[in-house]
Amino acid sequence: MITHAGRYRPMSQSLVQVKVHKPLGTIILNRPQRKNAISRQLLNELSQALIDLYQQKSVRAVVLAGAGSDFCAGSDLHEIHATNQDDKAHVQWQRDVLQLRDVLIQMLEFPKPIIATVSGSALATGAALMLACDIVLASPNARFGLPEPRRGLVAGAAAPLLSFRVGGSHATRLLISAESIDAEEAHRIGLFHEILPEEQLWARANELAGQTTQSAAEAIQLTRRMLYETIGEQLSTLLTACAAMDATARTTEAATEGIAAFLEKREPNWP
Repeated sequence: MITHAGRYRPMSQSLVQVKVHKPLGTIILNRPQRKNAISRQLLNELSQALIDLYQQKSVRAVVLAGAGSDFCAGSDLHEIHATNQDDKAHVQWQRDVLQLRDVLIQMLEFPKPIIATVSGSALATGAALMLACDIVLASPNARFGLPEPRRGLVAGAAAPLLSFRVGGSHATRLLISAESIDAEEAHRIGLFHEILPEEQLWARANELAGQTTQSAAEAIQLTRRMLYETIGEQLSTLLTACAAMDATARTTEAATEGIAAFLEKREPNWP
């Protein structure tokens, strides 16, 4: 559901909401109180939402959006911090990064276009979800960033997709600097395709979905396969390799300190 202000309204306890307005399906990340931070449960529900919309032939394109004022501010650091206290944390880290990798590959292999509508923050793993979408529509207040190194982590999920979308030069700058960029800069380097008033994002996404009905569904599916399985044939391999680096980073003292510092709202004391 969308308010008159154009923001997606939280609707229930489910962490992911699905709406269908033919020919468009909408998936809403529904943790506005946590800036739609990605948890294990949210990823499970997102995967199921994609399966549900995959099976609906009347849906020709999908919008991925966030409830409230942000698209997605990244992983749930409270969940990561809690896992750090477990003696078998390394096993859970491996499961977590592979779960995220699987959802990103599921998005890339989805037979229908996925359009991200971004307001507020698209950070860290939230940025990775955005990068797995085909088209990004953003409001003027949208921001993109990969702050993982400032938490002692690495942006393993986003790195291959970022390089594929905007090239090695821009990817290196954003990954190394860990800075966030505003909508204008993200549009300049090709991360955001259009910048629109927030209340117009969903309408524009619906218009783009309507345009896809002028093409054969099979042709669109083959085009996506051409992009992500032929031109981007190494994406799956790279996502797996970078997931391993992500899991390793989570086991370090730097990650323990960086996450604790963030949650305690202080500067980290790097080991």
